[in-house]
Amino acid sequence: MKNILVINYTQSGQLNDILNRFNSPFENSNQFEVEHVEVSPKEPFPFPWTGDVFWGAMPGCVLEEGLELNDFSFKREKYDLIVFGYQVWFLSVSLPSMAVLQHPKFKTIINKTPVVTVIGARNMWLSAHESVKQHITNAGGNFIANIPFIDRHNNLASVVTIFYWMLTGKKDRMWRIFPIPGVHPEDIEKANQPGQLTLNAIENNGLQTLQKDIHDLGHIHLASSVMFMELRAKMVFNIWAKLVRRKGTTLDKERFWLNVFKYYLLIAIFVLSPIVLTIYFVLIYPFIVKSVSRKKAYFCGLIEEA
Repeated sequence: MKNILVINYTQSGQLNDILNRFNSPFENSNQFEVEHVEVSPKEPFPFPWTGDVFWGAMPGCVLEEGLELNDFSFKREKYDLIVFGYQVWFLSVSLPSMAVLQHPKFKTIINKTPVVTVIGARNMWLSAHESVKQHITNAGGNFIANIPFIDRHNNLASVVTIFYWMLTGKKDRMWRIFPIPGVHPEDIEKANQPGQLTLNAIENNGLQTLQKDIHDLGHIHLASSVMFMELRAKMVFNIWAKLVRRKGTTLDKERFWLNVFKYYLLIAIFVLSPIVLTIYFVLIYPFIVKSVSRKKAYFCGLIEEA
């Protein structure tokens, strides 16, 4: 009997839906036992979000500040595989998920243990993924593979729909015009496929090729435009997070700077990014196609260095 630990935080429930489908091949096998641990912060994040709480989470996410979790425990001291599920907030690991990575119990349990990560995100997961890999490695874990589940619709449309979902709690078509927010139900339904590949890899000692197998299955989607925007936006987010922490010495001052960031971000997304992307694809992209392809291969886990 092999033992699998699945650990995650979820706010909307979407990540649990993904992980439940991912886990189904293990749970249908008499050779595996799945232990699912869902963590929660002592001060819960509301869903639907309120505007103040949502924007207020930005500096802590970007700067990887911890928060206090409700107590959790594991049945065993050692597992054959750990599946770590997390969301991406502000191009960074969500605050509760980062708290798991920083928690002494989790650091102990992942030492010398294979780890597969499962992401539920809008469409930008690269920076968070790099951070998670580093935390796992620093704790002595053996990072094996990453499976991102994303909203595959147009970037601007997905921005509108994610705000609609976050602030209303409704995962339906806004005005019956926009697409369904978040990860599409069909993609969630297919999460059992990489789960089955993971099960096969454990049974056949094939964990070292699991990332390539998942990629070849078609479960990793990375648009060049999204990659270009995220890698530059992450640096900007770091500047803003540090600015808010430095200038926001009182609650009123923090709210002021968070409001300035909010309007900057909306202008950057809806006004500046289409202009920048047009310039990028017309004047720059044709000359760096090989470099872009190599970066894609790196983030998809096919090569070790970009």
